[in-house]
Amino acid sequence: MKQILMIGTGGTIASGKTAEGLMPELTSEQLLAFVPAVSALCRVECLQLLSLDSTNLGPAHWLQIAGAIRARYDRYDGFVISHGTDTMAYTAAALSYLVQGSAKPIVLTGAQKPIWFDGTDSKRNLTDAFLYACRGCGGVQIVFNGKVILGTRARKTFSKSFQAFSSVNYPCLLYT
Repeated sequence: MKQILMIGTGGTIASGKTAEGLMPELTSEQLLAFVPAVSALCRVECLQLLSLDSTNLGPAHWLQIAGAIRARYDRYDGFVISHGTDTMAYTAAALSYLVQGSAKPIVLTGAQKPIWFDGTDSKRNLTDAFLYACRGCGGVQIVFNGKVILGTRARKTFSKSFQAFSSVNYPCLLYT
């Protein structure tokens, strides 16, 4: 059974209700509790690296995520990063250059609605991300709404739709 590291960074997928509104506060372990089917796919260890709205993620955080992957690269068969959608494409592109030539899948996913909302896209996206991390090819990809998009080709094109991401000038790698 594959060993996958889940790295939590925050975002809508991990948001909970607070007095100030929705805020990233759920841990990777808490997210996994909503998708118990993942335990039949692989063994998962969690690293809660950040708990930020993705609009607050930037180059220093990309270096931090890349460093976490590099430091643990030999111990895992793949990596799943839960992330907010606003800057996910930027993070995917940055990681594509910061962790070049990875033979292991580095998969980013997130959601338009928190994992505990009715009608959320979180559960499907997270499950698909783990499926791809277990069976997909190496490199950095975004798995979102049934599509696998190369990390350097992803763009957020819709801010409210579950069809949030598109592949720019390159076909999607896979449709789940």
